[in-house]
Amino acid sequence: MSVSPAPLPPPELLKESGQREVFCGLTSIVWLHRRMPDAFFLVVGSRTCAHLVQSAAGVMIFAEPRFGTAILGERDLAGLADANEELDRLVKDLLERRPEIRTLFLVGSCPSEVIKLDLAKAAERLSAQLLGRVRVLNYSGSGIETTFTQGEDNALLAMMPLMANSDEEQLLIVGTLADAVEDRFRLIFERMGIPTVRCLPPRRSTELPPVGKGTRVLLAQPFLSATARALQHRGATLLQAPYPFGVEGSRDWMAAAAGAFGVPDARIAEVLDPLVERGRRALEPHRQVLVGKRLFLLPDSQMEIPLARFLARECGMELVEVGTPYLDRLLMAADLALLPAGTQLSEGQDVDRQLERVRAERPDLVLCGLGLANPLEAEGIATKWSIELVFSPIHGCDQAGDLAELFARPLRRRALLQLS
Repeated sequence: MSVSPAPLPPPELLKESGQREVFCGLTSIVWLHRRMPDAFFLVVGSRTCAHLVQSAAGVMIFAEPRFGTAILGERDLAGLADANEELDRLVKDLLERRPEIRTLFLVGSCPSEVIKLDLAKAAERLSAQLLGRVRVLNYSGSGIETTFTQGEDNALLAMMPLMANSDEEQLLIVGTLADAVEDRFRLIFERMGIPTVRCLPPRRSTELPPVGKGTRVLLAQPFLSATARALQHRGATLLQAPYPFGVEGSRDWMAAAAGAFGVPDARIAEVLDPLVERGRRALEPHRQVLVGKRLFLLPDSQMEIPLARFLARECGMELVEVGTPYLDRLLMAADLALLPAGTQLSEGQDVDRQLERVRAERPDLVLCGLGLANPLEAEGIATKWSIELVFSPIHGCDQAGDLAELFARPLRRRALLQLS
């Protein structure tokens, strides 16, 4: 008689609350405006908001990006001017200059929320005025309570009311991907026999996918909690799978979608096994740099848990601590189950206490936000910017080597500096 092995104990969780060091949700505009060329993101905020998005995007000030800032002046903040009248005038001028805009997002910020400017009502008013020409939506990118990746979650949630109801059988990939990566996934799913694959957000803001009981949702990004639950409320089924970071996670992610549509195991293996083999070969030279190295992940993007799973299981790194701004156990269930036993998790941030633990542990590498990277580097601790992982095409077996290289690069650089 065989005895089933005892289940692994759940990872230990340390909850923290204190001073945080993160970007605000306005940062997500940088990848969303590239995804939907017919959309425009108008931040209603301060000059600081404008400088943040401008700097994050790396766009020259004389360029014509698909985002901008309606700057609240002193009269607006003091309540001496009618901010709604000014906003209407600015939107009219914008649309006259940029007639290609089909969806306009009014993005709230800390200043607009502090003065209680109701952008939801402004969006309704402008939508009625521009009916048939431009759709006006609203969401919050404020950094008061959110971290920077939650801006995308709020943006997708704002688009949900415009999605039609349909019980058509379809796979819905949710979360922004690089166009080349999305095309690759579509081709793979087509080869496995999944008939209809759509994406949210779409490449054109006016071509939103429908949603209903026939929709199977496959999350491409781990920071879309509100969107995932809203889709479930509309009747969609959320597929449980690790996120497509690395070879193992990507294979399991694609296989979960295929299994939900009844694709035979033999067909799944026929399509995915060559990708797995190629991905592992690309991963190997970077694994040689990373294996045995100690990694500390500070909370920033909500991508930390699936990245930790990849780096521990496929790259042989030792996890000192895995921090995440918010822990959504529903969305993280598959990745949590694959973390090494006894992994120390932390939810939330008390930056001073976390830095004390980093200094005490002296890990080989720290994943952190830009605000903490330079101070840690000055103390002799190698770092990787977490925001770089959001901007890079890292999803899928084909990108596994590139993903590992992003973590191996700072270790290689430090080794070269020590030799010089």
